[in-house]
Amino acid sequence: MSADKRGVIHSHSDAERADHVRALFEQTPAVLAGNAIGIGLMLLAFWPIAPLARIGGWLVLALLLWGVRLAHYLRYRANRDADAETVMRWRSSWRVLVLMQGAMWPLAVWLFWGMGFTFHTVALVLIAMSYALGSVQLLSAQPVLFISFTSVVLLPIIVRVATDTAEAWHWQLALVLGLLFLITLVLGRTYRDALSQAIVLKQQTEHLAEQLKREKAVADEARRAAEAATRAKTQFFAAASHDLRQPLHAMGLFAEALRQRSAQGKGDPEVSSLVNSINQSVDALEGLFGELLDMTRIDSGGVDVQPAPVRIKDLFSRLRLTFEPVAFEKGLALSFHGAQRVAHSDGLLVERILRNLVSNAIRYTEDGGVLVACRPKPNDSGKLLLQVWDSGVGIAESNLPHIFDEFYQVHGSAPLAAHQKKGLGLGLAIVKKLAGLLEAPLTVRSVAGRGTVFSFEVPLGREPRTISPPPPSSAAHLGLTLDGRRIVVVEDEPAVREGLLVLLQSWGAQVEALPDLPAVQTWRADPERQPPDLLIVDYRLPDGATGIQALAAIRARWPGLTLPAIVVTGSSLGGHEDESAKHDFHLLIKPVLPNKLRAMIGFKLGQR
Repeated sequence: MSADKRGVIHSHSDAERADHVRALFEQTPAVLAGNAIGIGLMLLAFWPIAPLARIGGWLVLALLLWGVRLAHYLRYRANRDADAETVMRWRSSWRVLVLMQGAMWPLAVWLFWGMGFTFHTVALVLIAMSYALGSVQLLSAQPVLFISFTSVVLLPIIVRVATDTAEAWHWQLALVLGLLFLITLVLGRTYRDALSQAIVLKQQTEHLAEQLKREKAVADEARRAAEAATRAKTQFFAAASHDLRQPLHAMGLFAEALRQRSAQGKGDPEVSSLVNSINQSVDALEGLFGELLDMTRIDSGGVDVQPAPVRIKDLFSRLRLTFEPVAFEKGLALSFHGAQRVAHSDGLLVERILRNLVSNAIRYTEDGGVLVACRPKPNDSGKLLLQVWDSGVGIAESNLPHIFDEFYQVHGSAPLAAHQKKGLGLGLAIVKKLAGLLEAPLTVRSVAGRGTVFSFEVPLGREPRTISPPPPSSAAHLGLTLDGRRIVVVEDEPAVREGLLVLLQSWGAQVEALPDLPAVQTWRADPERQPPDLLIVDYRLPDGATGIQALAAIRARWPGLTLPAIVVTGSSLGGHEDESAKHDFHLLIKPVLPNKLRAMIGFKLGQR
């Protein structure tokens, strides 16, 4: 054994050595049981043939030592929590008792050798040898005691056999016993080395385990810090997004109101051009906020997949509501095919994927149209294939491997129009990540100058039990007039509230604009109030109140009516979709462009 290993073994503290002695004491019952068996065998073999004085004297001495060892063990058992110094003192007396009890077996050989038959001689030798071999496991960790015990047991027997001149084979037997003595010593050393190695390995394992524990603690702390940083980043983006969306939302509303005023007056084309530019900038900023927040949510693990039946009909209706006005403004045909099918997936994530793909398709298409289709996957009846086709500028083959990379934007030979340049190049990266969360294989085919098709797979589902509202009619979205319509606006941001008031009044509506929930309570308490035709409320109100509370308060004033409602929020972190179904409202994310608001108002009023 190497010096460093010996150093590890012999560097044990007093407490460790005391623990080792305690382990030896714990084996005493097994040792006493073995000695009792040996005493019993001796009585069975020699009681009939040995002189009574010899066998009786040996038996009394053996039982006396056996009893003393038992008392020694019972003392330890009654004081198992004794300090290390006391335990080490007990070890000295324990060693003496071990040697004395070992000496009983060669004494038996000297007393009973030559009595009886060959069986008796063999029994004597085997019993003595069994105790010598048994000491290998028990005592080899203590080299001095082990060698002493083995010598006390075997050397007197070897001497007795070698001096028995009555037997012709006494030298041969003595030689065999001498070899067994040496073998026992070698076995003890081998066992001791193996035990030492095991102790070293155990210590190394404990050291590695402790080191791993420390490293794991450091890694856990780093992970917690990273998670905290991610949460802080998400919260920062959410707060910054909400605060920045408010003025953008108001800007768009005032710009549209300016256009309305201009149209009612001289109709200055420069004013209309400026309004268009403002709205394009607001729309671009809204896209940037949406992309950044989506990437933050996905990277921080804030997106949970919740599969459920998804009616493609309802999904297409919401997409039509959002994108039909945009497509109409560009002179594009936006069509949907396969709306009768039902998928089984996370409807919100599927819709987010399609929204990004449709938005891109409209952005990069100048002539023709965009088709959103759902059909069974060929050769797989359990899958549906959702596709977005466009007749736009297409993507060069060399760019296809990179289009799903973050911050990558395709640059073709022809310069992009202003409305095509907005964005950070995150839209398709978001699509790829969301498709990965859904385990929906995503593919793309494109021909430069002719168009592109994006496809992804979702499992086929069954028709859900709930019945969704019918798809909105696009006829009412454009050229909206609100003459005679009563609309209640609940918005705490003064600029946004004023912008909505001006815009809705320019469309002919009668508007009541309220800043908070107490104002709503005061307004509804007037017995002369007439029920409004539509409610437009901000989700986040002062003092921790929400737009849902405002909706409930107003609707409670006219419990027999179904008052349509639109909730506007500056947070795109999600979570409001379930509330919209439960409280019967449609959700718009700030900044809301006037054409989107106009389309949504037309849809909500068309439901009445």
